[in-house]
Amino acid sequence: MHVRFRSGGSQRRGTDTNVSEAGIYPGWFVVAAAFVVLFVVYGIQFSFGTFVDAVSADTGWPEARIQLIFALYVFGYSALSAVSGTLTDRLGPRIVVGSGAVVLTAGYLIWAAAPNLWVVLIGLGMVAPIGMSASWVPCSATVVRWFVERRGTALAVTTAGGSLANIVVPPVAAAMIGWWGWRAALSAMAAVGGVAMLAAALRMHRGPDSLGLAVQSGDRRTTAAEERSMTVSEASQTTEFRLVLAMYAMSFVVVFLPFVHVNQFATTLGAGPVRAATAISAIGIGGLAGRLAAGPASDRFGRRRITTVAFGSEFVAFAGMTVATGMATLYPAAVLFGFSYGATVTLLPALVGDYFGPGHAGAIVGRVFGIAGSMAAVGPYAAQLLVDATGNYRVAFGLSAAVIAFALLLSLRLPDAHEATARTPVPATRGD
Repeated sequence: MHVRFRSGGSQRRGTDTNVSEAGIYPGWFVVAAAFVVLFVVYGIQFSFGTFVDAVSADTGWPEARIQLIFALYVFGYSALSAVSGTLTDRLGPRIVVGSGAVVLTAGYLIWAAAPNLWVVLIGLGMVAPIGMSASWVPCSATVVRWFVERRGTALAVTTAGGSLANIVVPPVAAAMIGWWGWRAALSAMAAVGGVAMLAAALRMHRGPDSLGLAVQSGDRRTTAAEERSMTVSEASQTTEFRLVLAMYAMSFVVVFLPFVHVNQFATTLGAGPVRAATAISAIGIGGLAGRLAAGPASDRFGRRRITTVAFGSEFVAFAGMTVATGMATLYPAAVLFGFSYGATVTLLPALVGDYFGPGHAGAIVGRVFGIAGSMAAVGPYAAQLLVDATGNYRVAFGLSAAVIAFALLLSLRLPDAHEATARTPVPATRGD
């Protein structure tokens, strides 16, 4: 059936907008666009470990210095996500994500052309974080606005873009580096990815209200005002916020260790460059499964229960990496880590939507990710220092397992969303 809706923004321009074909809920087009954005940004980011050895071998720059710049990059985009989330609530995702596409591409191109580490610092450490901050939080917060009862499922499909990139891109990046060198490979990935991200941003509408539609809630559709929502300041005063922030801060301290170091760890276990890169892909395979499983499972069995399962799996994964002796034992640990990481990241915006409502989801998710995600800058660099001091990765992975154990304990204290404090009405949203 051919369905036409008149959007709020289109009414002001006096035109009709065809937002759905064959009765497809327009929120799924937003999910598809967000999927593309996350595939692009995480495809390049998760290939960082593949680039490090090639960059160091070609330039002579110490790996520890490159890791430090990467730590600044992670800290920068995580902290700036608090800003991008708020801007998404105010300006809409198309402006925020589209601008981020241009800035992120520029940052990677500067790094690709860098003659020294100071220029790498400018490109990767200063410019790229601004663009990267306009990806995960704006995309996740926007999807939260479009769905209620199927929120977990929609976020699972959205964030699967990052996991699919994790599977596909690192081996491709390793092959491209072998063919063309790291500079040309990075430039090509940045340029193609930037165009795809910009195109996807054009399909990202702020929420159903911006098209004169209603939020999809299971088998019915409800207006956004039927959900109740907290402001950032109100949410930050709750026990739910403090627990979510604390457990994700613990998780993010160590979550990038495998992405950055498992490639090098695999080489110490005897793997060649391309096979070592497949260890990153193994994380992606697990991540894709974790996202697609955790989202629907959380819709059915409850967000709190699945969150605890996810952190428990992550603890087991780090313990497995600690005792891995070859690729045969590293692969299962990498897959399980990917599964748990994919699940926990998918559940974060869903938890925010459940506990605090969608009205200020961008700002609240941004606040949590801005603080907790900034902790991710510590882990990879600290791990590199531990590797330099001990000559192996086992201490770093063992300490990571201990940190996740604390996050697991915190997750056990999460209350049921239906028992949370009553929400305040959602403020009216403007057309995007």
